Amino acid sequence: MIDWPVFALILFAASLHASWNAFLKGSGDTLLSTTLVMGGAALIALVALPFLPVPARASWPYLAVSALLQVGYLGLLVRVYRTIDMSLAYPLMRGCAPLAVALVSHFWLGEAVPVLAWVGVGTICLGILAMAAGARGSLKPAGLAAALTNASIIAAYTLIDGTGARASGTPAAYTLWLSLLTGLAMIVWTFRARGPAAFGYVRKNWPIGLFGGLGTIVSYTIALWAMTMAPIAMVAALRETSILFATAISALVLRERVGPARIAAAVIIACGAMLLRLA
Repeated sequence: MIDWPVFALILFAASLHASWNAFLKGSGDTLLSTTLVMGGAALIALVALPFLPVPARASWPYLAVSALLQVGYLGLLVRVYRTIDMSLAYPLMRGCAPLAVALVSHFWLGEAVPVLAWVGVGTICLGILAMAAGARGSLKPAGLAAALTNASIIAAYTLIDGTGARASGTPAAYTLWLSLLTGLAMIVWTFRARGPAAFGYVRKNWPIGLFGGLGTIVSYTIALWAMTMAPIAMVAALRETSILFATAISALVLRERVGPARIAAAVIIACGAMLLRLA
């Protein structure tokens, strides 16, 4: 069973994750906004890392591979949000990952997942995919392919980071190093692609970048810390309840349509989260 404090912190991390995705979707330029947030996270990491222990050497390969996957994930995220509504894209990307994480963590990591937890994972996946099926938006094949590819990447880096955080001995430092590596790669990529336009965007919006960067660091640090306290599959599935927050933001802030079918799907997701809590 996931303790209530851990459960509450994971839900808080889920709300932060949904919030920064909403910022990206609602911004005028998703590439520049993504780089702004990741650059802010990299700057925070650069300041904080000297005060934290160095992650154990065994975690370094996981850091390197995860940073590459994160850059690929962010690049695809930019493409997805250019073609699909957040209320459809977010469930597709986040909904397909938890079940894959559960299966691989069970067979690869040998984690014992209780039967009730499997039911919870499956319920959350069902609810998220039901929400995607009921979403109203323009579904282009290229956007769908990018979203499903990103779901695979999410599952991969979740497993890698869950294992790496455990090996690091310091989930906070592991997250900060990951933020630094990913942020630097995104900065180089964006400034090569956009040049002067990127500089102007950063000058105008740097406070948002710092705030968003802090949110991403806090959100992922909580998730990785929780994975050292509970099975990765359970934490990964519970974290994807961020779709509940994303749906609310999509309706109230981005003004996307939210009908009865998606409300019903949200209830299914909430039930799955409670099953995970009781497992």
